[in-house]
Amino acid sequence: MKNIFITGGAGYVGAILVPKLLKQGYNVTVLDLMIYGEDVLPNHPNLKKVKGDIRDQALLKKILVGQDAVIHLACISNDPSFELNPTLGKSINLDAFEPLVKISKESGVKRFIYASSSSVYGIKEMPNVTEDTPLEPLTDYSKFKANCEVILAKYQSPEFTTLTIRPATVCGYSPRLRLDLTVNILTNLAVNKGEITVFGGEQKRPNIHIEDMTDLYCYLLTLPSEKIAGKIYNAGYENHTVSQIAQMVKHAVGDQVKIITTPTNDHRSYHISSEKIKKELGFEPKHTIEEASVDLKREFEAGHIPDSLSDPKYFNVKLMQLIHLQ
Repeated sequence: MKNIFITGGAGYVGAILVPKLLKQGYNVTVLDLMIYGEDVLPNHPNLKKVKGDIRDQALLKKILVGQDAVIHLACISNDPSFELNPTLGKSINLDAFEPLVKISKESGVKRFIYASSSSVYGIKEMPNVTEDTPLEPLTDYSKFKANCEVILAKYQSPEFTTLTIRPATVCGYSPRLRLDLTVNILTNLAVNKGEITVFGGEQKRPNIHIEDMTDLYCYLLTLPSEKIAGKIYNAGYENHTVSQIAQMVKHAVGDQVKIITTPTNDHRSYHISSEKIKKELGFEPKHTIEEASVDLKREFEAGHIPDSLSDPKYFNVKLMQLIHLQ
């Protein structure tokens, strides 16, 4: 594994992952629409930035040759963004997927790592939602994530190792920052308004620190194929209620932060077990939710996140509305 191809590599997770891979000596090619700008990625002799669309099959055939592994991060990445333009969401999240996998395999790629989502489980009452739990995706976003898992499994072979990761919601600072994710939203409000509003509060939300998420992708490139071939793994840290997360953020930011709880009719509660990846691969997150909040607070105070309550670039839906992505 020397040449790594990352779709969506100039996104929230990619902007942390790419520098790590470069530091570890990989040659990295990023394919991304670059709607958040190319400056979220470093300039580096071993990094090739390609401004392009994963739906462009001719481009894929050209740039996938010689790649050893694909990490597929690109997608319209949450339910509200998806609902804003369902046709666009389907074309990127589902329709483009099988051609990408097929062209990767035909181009000699040896390993394909797919970033699915823990939202594929839907709402479960059971205490431990494991990888064997039946999937009940509730939205088109999560249904297409589940569909892509099935498609990918068909291409698993001795020469082409496929692996699906179902991450919890990622949190923490990135040069391409998202402030539309639970921990990041609450920290932004705590630092810049001194007040957090919690809707309901008893709903569980699994999270994982962006440092752990990106460390995991790096680790998966080093494992022998027979250990991961055709496998599916949840990747989360701990399952906390939104009220508990708000208290952690308050603790990280300062006791002056007010928490206001209001009723809600959205009682969706998600929780996942990450025991399998710990047991089989020895992977265990090292960073806490509170650390993610502390990291964000530091970046806010350093002036690295200007206009955080209003700039559309921090909010996927707002930016998509602004640029009319097709």
